[in-house]
Amino acid sequence: MEDWELCNDDGFVYKRDKRSRISDPGETSNPVDPELDPAVEERNRRIRKKRTLVKLKRKYQREIEQWGVLSNSFNAMQEKAAGRLFLQTTTQGEEDRLKANEATSFPDSREDGSASILDELLSMAEAQEVIINDVSNLCEVAENIIRVEEEETKQSLFDLAVWSSPRNLMASLCSD
Repeated sequence: MEDWELCNDDGFVYKRDKRSRISDPGETSNPVDPELDPAVEERNRRIRKKRTLVKLKRKYQREIEQWGVLSNSFNAMQEKAAGRLFLQTTTQGEEDRLKANEATSFPDSREDGSASILDELLSMAEAQEVIINDVSNLCEVAENIIRVEEEETKQSLFDLAVWSSPRNLMASLCSD
């Protein structure tokens, strides 16, 4: 008769063949004894739990670092855009004052006024282009992070023991 163990993987409960756990070289190399001392079993369980938690912690720290980089680049982009907006408003105010002075002194200077408006619109369009490129780069980085996380999630599902063979799956589902 085959031995089965019940596995709960984040709410997904399934049966699989009972197998010996692969141990580190530092642990005993003897096969797992089904009648181990409860203290030894508890120690082994704690060691496995600690390893799992450390692995999970590293994963989340990497993810937090990635989001930190995204946040910093977004903040830098916002500061850059705010600086450009400030420069544009100050230069626009100066140009308005110059236009007012020119209008009072030279009433026929419409061509210079339209040229300065075109220059202003051109500089605004260039600033908007830079902002759009920065946002596009941020979106690409976020999409790459999401793609990697999806691949890791898919791989964890493909690594489940129930995918070993259809006969084993049917046998585990049909048995009590």
